[in-house]
Amino acid sequence: MAKPPSLTGENGFHFPQAIVFPSPSPSGEDSAAFDTPGSTPLSNGTGCCGTPSPAESCAQPLCEARDSTRFGEGIKYVSTDGMELACGWGGFTPGCLQLFNTSKGVLFFLCVASFLQGMTVNGFINTVITSIERRFDLRSYQSGLIASSYDIAACLCLTFVSYFGGNGHKPRWLGWGVMVMGLGSLLFALPHFTTGMYKVHSSADVGVCAANQSQSCAPATSSLSSYRFVFMLGQFLHGMGATPLYTLGVTYLDENVKTNYSPVYIAVFYTAAILGPAAGYLVGGMFLNIYTEIHREPDITPENTLWVGAWWIGFLGAGAASLLISIPILGYPQRLPGSQRYIVMRVSEAHQLKDGSHKKASDPDFGKTVKDLPRSVLLLLKNPTFIFLCLAGATEATLIAGMSTFGPKFLESQFSLSASEAATLFGYLVVPAGGGGTFLGGFLVNKFKLRCSGIIKLCLVCTLTSLMAIFVFFIRCPNVPMAGVTHSYTGSVLPGDKVNLTAPCNAACGCLRETYSPVCGSNNLMYYSPCHAGCERVSEKLRNGKKVYEECSCIEKNTFPGEAEAGKCTSSCEKRTLLLFFMFIVILFTFLSSIPALTATLRCVPDRQRSFALGIQWIVVRTLGSIPGPIAFGSMIDKSCLLWQDQCGEQGSCYVYENSAMSLYTLITGLVYKVLGTTFFMVACVLYKPPPAESAQGSSDTSENGNSDLQETKPSLPAAAGDI
Repeated sequence: MAKPPSLTGENGFHFPQAIVFPSPSPSGEDSAAFDTPGSTPLSNGTGCCGTPSPAESCAQPLCEARDSTRFGEGIKYVSTDGMELACGWGGFTPGCLQLFNTSKGVLFFLCVASFLQGMTVNGFINTVITSIERRFDLRSYQSGLIASSYDIAACLCLTFVSYFGGNGHKPRWLGWGVMVMGLGSLLFALPHFTTGMYKVHSSADVGVCAANQSQSCAPATSSLSSYRFVFMLGQFLHGMGATPLYTLGVTYLDENVKTNYSPVYIAVFYTAAILGPAAGYLVGGMFLNIYTEIHREPDITPENTLWVGAWWIGFLGAGAASLLISIPILGYPQRLPGSQRYIVMRVSEAHQLKDGSHKKASDPDFGKTVKDLPRSVLLLLKNPTFIFLCLAGATEATLIAGMSTFGPKFLESQFSLSASEAATLFGYLVVPAGGGGTFLGGFLVNKFKLRCSGIIKLCLVCTLTSLMAIFVFFIRCPNVPMAGVTHSYTGSVLPGDKVNLTAPCNAACGCLRETYSPVCGSNNLMYYSPCHAGCERVSEKLRNGKKVYEECSCIEKNTFPGEAEAGKCTSSCEKRTLLLFFMFIVILFTFLSSIPALTATLRCVPDRQRSFALGIQWIVVRTLGSIPGPIAFGSMIDKSCLLWQDQCGEQGSCYVYENSAMSLYTLITGLVYKVLGTTFFMVACVLYKPPPAESAQGSSDTSENGNSDLQETKPSLPAAAGDI
């Protein structure tokens, strides 16, 4: 009998009929397991039928079946344990969908989902945080709580999702999670439609010097700051929905590809998650240039600090897209066709416990009931390599979460930028550094065929490099001189706690503290508002698209009143390029270690505990890193504030920060966490105990060398070759 053509797809063999992949066995073992009812065994173990496989849906069948299936009707692929392997929803499994029933198809949809999650949670929210603070009268620590609500929700859900979802139908958990995430985005945008119209006095109306300008404070009928609870609930739904994505999604990819391809697939997946925030910064920055009340023509410009951009548009689009992308994810089978082959080939690199208790996880029935949950947790807690990898991830997550949330605000203060300019600039840093570092990390693991110990050493090198680069925060940009805050109205330097916005030149103007609209005087001194600069009128002509104020008594020019231009003064920081370059290096090497660290986590635990291990790791990372990170950074930034918003005696958000204090606090925080991260990776490397060399003998090539994969596994499939 002639050997039939190979049905190998990009994911290995695809089997249209029921088939069993036995574990490697001696040649004398009975090979009847490959015989299935109603099919003829072929050389590759594929049953002959009239239905095309998912990878070969358009090819001619090898032989005709009694009942042929027409294109477009329901197609059913079933494994020997009764598991359906076709892509679809219930009984609706059209043949055209089977073209996507591959690991690359799954990767595509999961990448879109992770992109949307990153764009929303780590992009849009971090970009609009300043606008939300201004619009809803929030302080930095309150916005930090909003950012942390995502991680709080994830911590509450991770144990349940990773334990039961890891042994359940992963695509369904993933699909419903993405749908919940979309609902969270829509809820996050809701306050824009339920609050009153945003009204701000233009500086032309009340900003100039005029008598009887003071207004009485009317008691507020509602507190806008209460809307922070709506934002927190939206973030809570984001956290619930994204929980399966980075636990079950990673293990679903890992289970359905060859071992040496797994880091590349995971790297592509996480690269999409990194590009998402970058796109969020860029797109969100563009939306911030649109006035929040899009149907109104504003009388202020984006450079005005009272400007609030259309922060809500991005959340509406991301929410709708998440709801749509959840539909195809829900249609994937519990296991892709042909994936069982890779499970047979896999070589364990799990850390070996002295008491041998790690072997309990090899039991097929282990982890399927609640009673095994304590034992599963205990096995992971007894794995020192896993524990220290979790702690290292927590230290990195603290720094990433803090800088992701307040990085744009740091650039805004250091370089005297508008919120949209700062968000866009931060996006330009994250796109090549974060995305490139993430993909490069997975590529290096695959390129050099690194095993678990080598992967941890790579993480250690990356962390040491970023530790050296963190000293960039010794570089700081001076504050733009501001009258009454950093300098007196005569130009002399003021102590940091001696803020006084009133001077003889503006005492008769009756300036409002509530009207913050900075202007840059012709003497290169910034003023709180045109009124505080003593400006009498507004010029009819614009300069560089900005309003010009004239006859400013606090600004002297050749003994005559000077003029001022709307907006902040331009920063004269000469070290801007150097600061941005080393920030790029810090981001690059921080993300370069992310995929290797994740791969090491997957390899240092037993196969059946991978999903649960990722869930426990994310709990540790969020509890010790992502949750306290934004709160700590927010409190730190609040301490470096020089000028607070004053709303009828109530302290609001911060207007002006002290750049030197902000840089110092960032440097100290970065050094502490980078040193801890380096130490934890070092301890994990020292304590890791790989399996005995003889246990992997004869099979290491099959898992590490993709080129020899087929040839090495043929002897272990006696039925495939012996029955023909």
